[in-house]
Amino acid sequence: MKSQDVKQIKESVREHYADLVKTDESCCSSLTCCPDTKTNNPAEKNGYTDAQISSIPADATEHSFGCGNPLEYVDVQEGDVVVDLGSGAGIDVLLASRLVGESGSAIGIDMTPEMIEKAQRNAEEAGAENVDFRLGEIESMPVESESVDWIISNCVICLSPDKDKVFEEAYRVLKPGGKLVVSDMVANNMPEWARAAVSVWVSCISGALPEDQYLDSIRHAGFENVQVLSKSAYAKMRQVEVASIKVAAVKPA
Repeated sequence: MKSQDVKQIKESVREHYADLVKTDESCCSSLTCCPDTKTNNPAEKNGYTDAQISSIPADATEHSFGCGNPLEYVDVQEGDVVVDLGSGAGIDVLLASRLVGESGSAIGIDMTPEMIEKAQRNAEEAGAENVDFRLGEIESMPVESESVDWIISNCVICLSPDKDKVFEEAYRVLKPGGKLVVSDMVANNMPEWARAAVSVWVSCISGALPEDQYLDSIRHAGFENVQVLSKSAYAKMRQVEVASIKVAAVKPA
């Protein structure tokens, strides 16, 4: 992909999510990762429990733009360091901060200043002192090498134009034995016109890789025990098959 195209995609994604914060709109459309459920609460749609939703500020759950609940599949311990890629309004960081306790920390990385500001306000409201929201890109994380126990992400890596670099960075910052758990979008039979459409890219569709290619990218970064924990089919656009997958992988000890 040309550097000009990469720059355009990143800027379009940044503007799109900044607008969602300003307008309080949903990211859902007929082609996005939003499941068909009776509730209007985004967090509830994506599988967060009532206990999780009620434990953090409503602003964080109402501005949840994910495609699942990655924390459903983690075994975070007190004292752990958790990094959330594309942390948005802070839902997963705030929930992780409760799991790691005072001796641990939860770090959120997001490239949209408006999201960082919203997440910081939500952290203040929640009284969470063991969180740190950092402005940056997930292809070049502002995190020290081998300093993290867990990396989580929720419907964000699909937005990156360089997923190989994202997984290489995840591998770099994880400690030996550290784990990657993500909820993300995959898509088979995506036509070239759709991949070139920025408007479809920001809806988590155009940038979604075929499942096999997505898993191979994780393996090529050095991860082992790469496995799909669950899969949910979503929108279909002609012959295109779109699904949300929850994936786990381990950095060798």
